[in-house]
Amino acid sequence: MNALIGNSPEVHETGDNVGGLGFVGSLICVECGYALSLGAIEDLPRCPACGGAQFKRASLFDQPTVDSDAVAGPEHEPEWLQRLRGDIDTAGPYLAFEYRGGPVLVRVEEGWTRIGRSGAADIRLDDPTVSRRHALVVLTPEGEFRALDDRSLNGLFVNGEQVEWALLSDGDELEIGRYRVHVILS
Repeated sequence: MNALIGNSPEVHETGDNVGGLGFVGSLICVECGYALSLGAIEDLPRCPACGGAQFKRASLFDQPTVDSDAVAGPEHEPEWLQRLRGDIDTAGPYLAFEYRGGPVLVRVEEGWTRIGRSGAADIRLDDPTVSRRHALVVLTPEGEFRALDDRSLNGLFVNGEQVEWALLSDGDELEIGRYRVHVILS
């Protein structure tokens, strides 16, 4: 682990063991500003956004941690998503995503659905690119379906644009950390 590089703050590199150092908070990629939460990682990975290998501590007083737009997604709907759409037999709103190598389909009930890394999340995405409280999805009694950023570190993106909140429609794609969550309204 590098202690200091020139006059810059402490920089850590991919492979460094940061889990045993007692760090709390986040590290940000030196190249693109992508933030990694330290509570969920032991060995520092490469940056999921740009592949960079150097990270520095994130300041509580820094402004946004991501300097660029969302990572470009696939141009076509994934094959597994088309299969899941065909398997739905009960109408309603659903969220679909890949997790640990397989597709997941979650029916959203009326009220709030919490998405994040926390054990208290309704949809738990255990990955350092996901904040403990990353996003909220709400289905109102009137049938309105919305997504809200829950003070996440890397932001919430809907169809490639960073949002504080957005109305959701069938086919919309939420970017939550490295995950792409697809909206299905059947």
